[in-house]
Amino acid sequence: MLAFVLQRLIQAVVVMITVCFIAFLLFQYVGDPVVFLLGQDATPAQINELRRDLGLDQPFFVQFWHFLLNAVQGEFGLSLRQGAKVSRLIAERLPATLELALVAATLALAIGIPMGVYAALRRGTWASQLLMTVSLLGVSLPTFLIGILLILVFAVMLGWFPSFGRGDVMQMGWWSTGLLTAKGWHHITLPAVTLAIFQLTLIMRLVRAEMLEVLRTDYIKFARARGLSNRTIHFGHALKNTLVPVLTITGLQLGGLIAFAIITETVFQWPGMGLLFIQAVTFADIPVMAAYLCLIALIFVAINLMVDLLYFVVDPRLRVGKVGGH
Repeated sequence: MLAFVLQRLIQAVVVMITVCFIAFLLFQYVGDPVVFLLGQDATPAQINELRRDLGLDQPFFVQFWHFLLNAVQGEFGLSLRQGAKVSRLIAERLPATLELALVAATLALAIGIPMGVYAALRRGTWASQLLMTVSLLGVSLPTFLIGILLILVFAVMLGWFPSFGRGDVMQMGWWSTGLLTAKGWHHITLPAVTLAIFQLTLIMRLVRAEMLEVLRTDYIKFARARGLSNRTIHFGHALKNTLVPVLTITGLQLGGLIAFAIITETVFQWPGMGLLFIQAVTFADIPVMAAYLCLIALIFVAINLMVDLLYFVVDPRLRVGKVGGH
């Protein structure tokens, strides 16, 4: 177990260094930050002085080393567009994105898993066929179109939900949350549903396929021969083993929800990191783009590590395999 964790940690460090190198290249090949800061009318003396102050006159790998040290401390310099520290901008936007992703993931799991189990156990019925047909729409429709349709129906035509913004929030130290206010839940409903639909249908189809596969295995047939009830077989044996691959997909999708909430945040003008990144791309705000890239990579790496460790909790066969291997 310890060797497995150490191996995963080493892989995570290598991945993060690689991502930091890619982010660092943004400073080298996507415009000159000195020109952005001083403008086109700056004199050569002013440009050289600022380049020296920022350390841009040093060799390539020396600059990268300083970039790594600063990244470990969460420092990425100043935003070229807003003139504020990038770390402060990220900290202000991070709660909104995490709350949106967590609410969407909770919806996807709470609805997708039961729907997948039902579609597997009642396959061939009209309700199961209807669920599979609806899931095709959820997988096929692009997120921005789903968001626009939800705004048209529930915000414009019915007027049930607001179409933009985060609503009222409460400050808990540096963390701001809208989940403790009624208006916060009112505002997060449409964006969360928009973000959850694709994940929900994906989880439902995965659970159904894995459940059908598990129900055909020999140990399920043996459990039936022992006279165990269908409830025990379906939920005590089949579903537990079905959840192993679901954990992988769910973990990766949670990282994807955070990383690719960009479209949803843009459609609903949700004040999260995705909207900040879109604005940074529009204005070539390189420090913000680099910080966003590194943070998303860190989230993916952390989630993948947690999913790998959860395997040992969910599937005892992996623990037996490791002991046998040693």
